[in-house]
Amino acid sequence: MDWDRIAGNWKQMTGKLKEQWGKLTDDDLQQIAGNREQLEGKIQERYGYTKDQARQEIDNWFNRQA
Repeated sequence: MDWDRIAGNWKQMTGKLKEQWGKLTDDDLQQIAGNREQLEGKIQERYGYTKDQARQEIDNWFNRQA
């Protein structure tokens, strides 16, 4: 699975994202709209992660979706 597939199925993926990162709001997810960089930024903002931490968290989550 590649990120384009996540972006293409964004509405279906939002539930899984909220399970993983419950601090993300529906508005956050709507604004992100499949953009990985924006997702990284929102996770940094909501959880206080560094950019590298957010990227690693997303990579780990993404790999579990395959």
